[in-house]
Amino acid sequence: MMIHRIAIPLLAGVAAMAAAGAATKPTPPAPNPAWQEECGGCHLAYPPGLLPARSWRRITTGLERHFGSDASLDAATLQLIDRWLQAHGGSGKRGTEEPPEDRITRAAWFVREHRKIDAAAWKLASVRSAAHCAACHGAADRGRFDEGSLRLPEGLDARQRRAWND
Repeated sequence: MMIHRIAIPLLAGVAAMAAAGAATKPTPPAPNPAWQEECGGCHLAYPPGLLPARSWRRITTGLERHFGSDASLDAATLQLIDRWLQAHGGSGKRGTEEPPEDRITRAAWFVREHRKIDAAAWKLASVRSAAHCAACHGAADRGRFDEGSLRLPEGLDARQRRAWND
């Protein structure tokens, strides 16, 4: 009887905290077709929450020199994409940091999450660079980067495979 008096309120409290956490967990915005076509035509259409709106603004206003490429867009398409990125840019700890050169791969959270990855793994033909999220994150194209969607990239040696599981 005493266990029920403690267990039921405890379980109710845990359920309420879980529900509150689920309610505050950000959901990815509905995809923007122009963003998917224009940005996703060359690389992963990175979810806007990975960078703050200020970083996205700098990126969209500098597309003629977009990380070494000319990714210029017509004014109407640019405005459509920029408005969407501004509305859905990152918030919270991860999304408010303005990383060096506005590179997602240089953000402190990215570096911390990938600190155990062997430098040689980024150079594998199946990976190419840290910016190629889909090499390891099977659901990156849907904005999911959780551990449940991780997969080993092709070409890892035995030592790298062991480190992957640590």
